[in-house]
Amino acid sequence: MVIAMLLVAVAVVALVPTGSAVKSEPSDTCNVDFTDLEKISIPGALTNEMLHYEGFTVAFNAEAHQPNYVVWTLTPEHTDGPYTRNSSDVNFAPDARVNGCATLADYKRSGFDRGHMAPAADNKWSLEAMKDCHYLTNMCPQDNKLNAGAWATVEKNTRKWVERHGTLVIVAGPVLSDRLTRTIGQSEIPVPERFFKVILAPEANPPMGIGFIMPNSYVEGGAQSTVVSIDQVEAVTGFDFFAALPDSIENIVESQNSIRIWNK
Repeated sequence: MVIAMLLVAVAVVALVPTGSAVKSEPSDTCNVDFTDLEKISIPGALTNEMLHYEGFTVAFNAEAHQPNYVVWTLTPEHTDGPYTRNSSDVNFAPDARVNGCATLADYKRSGFDRGHMAPAADNKWSLEAMKDCHYLTNMCPQDNKLNAGAWATVEKNTRKWVERHGTLVIVAGPVLSDRLTRTIGQSEIPVPERFFKVILAPEANPPMGIGFIMPNSYVEGGAQSTVVSIDQVEAVTGFDFFAALPDSIENIVESQNSIRIWNK
């Protein structure tokens, strides 16, 4: 099969507090805008409020007290910087502006981590972004064996892949379409049974896509055992990712399920 080639020249600009994404310039073959690539269609039955933070956007589900998904555009420049989760003024906190946000008490002694969807290590470039990613609107109840295991492995891999393949568009969240029987805290936050992550490398030559679906527990076989196609993630979640891509490119990248091409 001959893989369609996408030529995207990107003018990298700093993300602003409204969550505006990096934009690309028109190419000879396709005009791809990273803002459009961050637009995700989800089932209308889901409660959803779009929250724009510096460096990422949260599609927040007030009924579930956690995101439907979190999306961000990762550039090589955003993987390094002076700010860390140990920086002054960086603390886990509820976002008081958001109805349905979880509380710190909900997670206390719950047996689950406050699992970042947009990770702190992707937000070292800005103190505001580092502070924003510690709002509980960016968190889900995660088993520590996942949070510190396969989930963290994929987070680290994306920071390697952005250096190899150029700017990435990443979407992560819980699979809320599952039957969820466990809850934590007074808010009765549903505990996800699974999490997903999809990654698009539109600047790669040719463009690439990959998906992951992970159990909320220890992952036997590690992160590579959870690789799926973006098409498979769409089937599980009911979401539609990266519809802004030309169909000839979208059909290819969303059918891929090989981690080998990412590690080249």
